[in-house]
Amino acid sequence: MKMIQRVVIGDGERVLVYRNRQFQRVLGPGAYWLFAPFSQVEVVVHDIGKPEYAGRDVEALIGALGARLSEHFALADLGMTEVGLVLKNGKIEDVLAPGTRKLYWTGLVPVEVRAISVADSLEVPAHVVRRLRQLGVLDKVAVPLVVPAESAGLVFIDGKLARVLEAGAYAFWNFQKNVAAEVIELRVQSVEVSGQELLTRDKVSLRVNLAASMRVTDAVAARTKVAKYGDYLYRELQYGLRKAVSAKTLDELLGDKASLDADIYGYVRGRMGEMGVEVLGVGVKDVILPGEMKEILNSVVQAEKAAQANVIRRREEANAMRSALNTARLMEESPTLLRLKELETLEKVTEKIDKLTVFGGLEGVLGQLVKPVKSA
Repeated sequence: MKMIQRVVIGDGERVLVYRNRQFQRVLGPGAYWLFAPFSQVEVVVHDIGKPEYAGRDVEALIGALGARLSEHFALADLGMTEVGLVLKNGKIEDVLAPGTRKLYWTGLVPVEVRAISVADSLEVPAHVVRRLRQLGVLDKVAVPLVVPAESAGLVFIDGKLARVLEAGAYAFWNFQKNVAAEVIELRVQSVEVSGQELLTRDKVSLRVNLAASMRVTDAVAARTKVAKYGDYLYRELQYGLRKAVSAKTLDELLGDKASLDADIYGYVRGRMGEMGVEVLGVGVKDVILPGEMKEILNSVVQAEKAAQANVIRRREEANAMRSALNTARLMEESPTLLRLKELETLEKVTEKIDKLTVFGGLEGVLGQLVKPVKSA
């Protein structure tokens, strides 16, 4: 057994001396002779370039050094409602959880431990958020949340709504309590309800596509009064559409689609208002009929159009006969007008004749072409 032991310590080192497995003292840089004639001396060299004390005897060192602890160590002693920020050379380098008790060497790197109370608020200060994001440890110690413009952020702590946030970047310590954050969009959104198979009041089957626009006006109500307000709105649009279609016949439905939109809108708006969701508009995009129903409707339309054409034709014939009767009456009352009509007729006839032989002058031609019928 060696009676004297020489120890050389560098500038970036510290030595803990143990005698008979009990802590005795801390040695700084230099050369030392340790005399131990009747006891066993152990020296443990520590690299203080890494300030975190890695030994397992933290409590023994604190008790043994007492008031001299600050000469060699910085003590992090956090309460159960405190988070510790470890600063090295004035910069945040680490985060300590509540209740942590830890030692840091202070001889080479300046170390400071700042305690932040989380008893009243779990929000992480903005400058700390930026530094922790830079270090890449933000997600490990906090719940980050970015709230875009035209949105609202909801923070739940242990299942209870704690805060409503406007647009911006936030983070909340995730120690001891369960922190959850959600973003609710406040912009106008569209909802499509497609391929709904429905029956009208007169038992006609058809398929309807519906579109609606909505926006969240109360983020808290939309999140807390219903599990998923989007699914709830979709279901209410289905119910409103089925109710409105079943109350109308096919003719009423096709003839006044605007009233169908109004009926659905009135039903859904009343149901969604208490959920913090405003329905801005509802419109039926397509009404699709089965193939056989299309053929029947086409036949009906063709029959209606044919009837309308017959009515128009009869009306025009009546107008033509009435005009001819009036012309005949005028010619009967005026021989000159009758003569002009004869000449007009002769002109039209001669346009289609290549050669014409005239006997007896113009009177002979007219006598042969136009023979008035004398009444008995």
